Order: sequence, then structure tokens, then C-alpha cells
Amino acid sequence: MAVTVRIPTPLRRITNGERVVTVSGRDLAQALIDLDRRFPGIRAKILDDRGEVLQFVNIFVNEQDVRFLAGLQTPLEDGAEVSIVPAMAGGAQA
Repeated sequence: MAVTVRIPTPLRRITNGERVVTVSGRDLAQALIDLDRRFPGIRAKILDDRGEVLQFVNIFVNEQDVRFLAGLQTPLEDGAEVSIVPAMAGGAQA
């Protein structure tokens, strides 16, 4: 099952500059395992030690936030698009 993963700029050093990669997996957890198999170390930038999505990382499947779906157990259909989006910090100072 082919799944497209959009890689944010801060993680592209791990993917050798690739912006979009194709992985396989029946659900998001399996897709992230395959992503880490291809690009070792990337999973640690997305998930914490308990295997949960880091607080400052948002993951979308077909433009829907997985926190409002089934989390890492969100099923993926062939051709699904996964977007990893690190939360932005900072802002204007007075």
C-alpha cells in the first residue's frame, strides 16, 4: 500500500533533502515504521519515548488531523497523503 509522506523542512536533512517520500503501511504507525526504516532516526523526531506523537508535531492524513481520527492507528488507503507539520513557535515581541 503506497502512501505519500510530505517531509517538513527541518526533517529533510534526515531524508537527504527529499520533500516527498513514498512508504507503505496499513495504518499511520506502520507507515512511520517504514519511514524510519528508510531514514533511520526520523521516527525519534516525530514520536516520544512512549511512541506517542510529540506535542509540538502535528500529523495530517488527507488533510485531517490524526488527533481527531484514530491517532497512530488511523487507517491508510492506497494513495493516502500524510503531512508532518511541526508546530510554529515564537511571535512578535512588544
